[in-house]
Amino acid sequence: MDNRAEVREFLTSRRSKITPERAGLPSGSRRRVPGLRRSEVAALADVSVEYYAKLERGSLAGVSPAVLEAVARALQLDDAERAHLLNLAQAADGSDALTRPRRRSRPWAPHRSMQWVLDAVTAGPAFVRNGRMDLLAANQLARAFYDDVYAVPGNQANLARFQFLDPASRRFYSDWDQAADTAVAILRTEAGRNPHDKGLHDLVGELSTRSDDFRTRWGAHNVRHHGSGTKRFHHHAVGDLTLAYEGLEMAAEPGLTLTIYTAEPGSPSEDGLRLLASLTAAQDNTPATRHPAG
Repeated sequence: MDNRAEVREFLTSRRSKITPERAGLPSGSRRRVPGLRRSEVAALADVSVEYYAKLERGSLAGVSPAVLEAVARALQLDDAERAHLLNLAQAADGSDALTRPRRRSRPWAPHRSMQWVLDAVTAGPAFVRNGRMDLLAANQLARAFYDDVYAVPGNQANLARFQFLDPASRRFYSDWDQAADTAVAILRTEAGRNPHDKGLHDLVGELSTRSDDFRTRWGAHNVRHHGSGTKRFHHHAVGDLTLAYEGLEMAAEPGLTLTIYTAEPGSPSEDGLRLLASLTAAQDNTPATRHPAG
């Protein structure tokens, strides 16, 4: 796969972030660009300047793991960035086709036992998403939590489309800029891990065309692992919520993540989730929505 432009932009963007002081090098006074020079990265990685320049031009095919690790150390890449670099190298080699799970021939649908697991989580929103940020399965509370996402057909139950194309996201995400950064970093990580995903390419093209906020962030080449943390939301029915989350990779379904949101016990946010659950249960039991007997 010809991913040289992606490699070039990623390595260049990482090099620009490392100051000489941070790398333990003298800063000097005649620097024309931010960050390290190519020669300085080459010295830190113990490779020739010519060889590193070749890498930064996008030629990762055939590069040994030892060299990739040395470059990662020189650029002070975090775990997500290091994994992204290795994914880019695999794609350049064409070896990703041998090491990645076979692409599903049809969209994934949750087995009934998976839905049982989600429905067993009653104290917080629980859902399954893929690397494109499609909501693939959810418990009742997650559907109520993300009702703004589901309410607009154009969102296609996709959190990235909601983030950048739906004005309601500005209210829903209390820290909109942080949520936007995270969404793009997840998509960028997925692009490195699964470079042949046409659906992802189409989504990125759509968002790049329709959102300046997305396009700027996409160009930053930031990646991250989205495993756990805390987020703040404002739900139209119950108000402000501060929720912790845990994202669990599904061993039986590589590329899918089970995410569960929870509130601190005894907190106003826990009260808010309980209220949302009760409102949802009451709505589901109204005559208009109740399933007929038998």
